[in-house]
Amino acid sequence: MTSAAKRVGLSSRGIVRLSPAELSSELGEIRTIALFGGIGARDWPAFAASPEYSDGAPDPLDRWSRRLIGALAEAFGAIALYPFDGPPYHPFQRWAQRAEPVFPSPLGLLIHAEYGLWHNYRGALAFAEAIEAPPRQSGANPCEACAERPCLSACPVEAFSDDGYDLKACAGHLRAPEGDDCMQRGCLARRACPIGRDYMHGGGQAEFHMRAFLRSRANI
Repeated sequence: MTSAAKRVGLSSRGIVRLSPAELSSELGEIRTIALFGGIGARDWPAFAASPEYSDGAPDPLDRWSRRLIGALAEAFGAIALYPFDGPPYHPFQRWAQRAEPVFPSPLGLLIHAEYGLWHNYRGALAFAEAIEAPPRQSGANPCEACAERPCLSACPVEAFSDDGYDLKACAGHLRAPEGDDCMQRGCLARRACPIGRDYMHGGGQAEFHMRAFLRSRANI
């Protein structure tokens, strides 16, 4: 399963065994969740070469994820789940924290002990069987040892603080000429984090995600 995902441009992001108490009407008799997504720039070329990337239709990354993870689900007799389906939304962040050493960061994104803020979850395969899950990778929350917290001071419009995230200020900055650096190279606050710099997005990948973010906030 991991090898099949890697061949199409997805990274395995861990396996979670669900307890009976976690089952819901949406999950039915599901017992195991296998997560898949991207790590840094590793999987970007596969998406950038896909028909979804260049066909001009809305939501290319979501459509690409559906096609690939849907095919994996069919091949392995699983049900495909996606973090962007909802409401109600599946608890991908909770599953991720059980599968890998990821933790909530001051920016609201999950930070990985190695990859930093440069990773994502594109979907999951859900199995009725109780598949044995490998041991969770070890790793401490890097934010707990970060005294300076540069992520909270790097934003030009102070959109991030201990009080939360000012979405309106962020979106307004990105639409202004002063926001070109964030639009083309990625969020300055995210880039300020010292963890996982080797996995930082390149220019084309960064700009794609920033423009998608701004389109999704068109009414703000």
